[in-house]
Amino acid sequence: MTLKRLIEDCKRGNEAARKELYERYSALMYGLCCRYVRDRDIARDMLHDGFITLFTHIGDYRGEGSFEGWCRRIFVNTALAYLRKKNPLNESDPVEDNSRLTDGSASVIDEISAQELLECMNELPVRYRTIINLYAIEGYSHREIAEMMNITESTSRTHYMRARTRLIGIMSKRGIDKNYNKRG
Repeated sequence: MTLKRLIEDCKRGNEAARKELYERYSALMYGLCCRYVRDRDIARDMLHDGFITLFTHIGDYRGEGSFEGWCRRIFVNTALAYLRKKNPLNESDPVEDNSRLTDGSASVIDEISAQELLECMNELPVRYRTIINLYAIEGYSHREIAEMMNITESTSRTHYMRARTRLIGIMSKRGIDKNYNKRG
């Protein structure tokens, strides 16, 4: 079944179409949820909530732009709503972590495998992990992130740079050097 037909059937409330749409997109959206929270059970709950929202609002999808992009937006918003409710985005930052906001080892992040990056990102504070997800992975601008997270654009930029610096430090502790070689 084509995606367009599948979406139309979902708009009409067809349960078989909803199941097929879920099967097509659940793994991708679950991965997205896992990038925002460490706990797999919470990620599954977010996946469930995201699909409820998706099926509730599928009539709003007009076929303009990518359906996957439309879905991703729903799941990002679901993750942000969860994080706002739990309020971990307001964690304090130790002073020693603010000392260096350089961008010098960007090649490490660019070259690391997705699984290793996810494992390293899970060690970041929630607000840093959230901003890296929104900016570097989802492709939102700092202006959009500021609006979504109710922070300033400069705060988004600063948190992103701090997150990158801390992420590079985590990779270094794991034995991944700036040329993406595992030290043994």
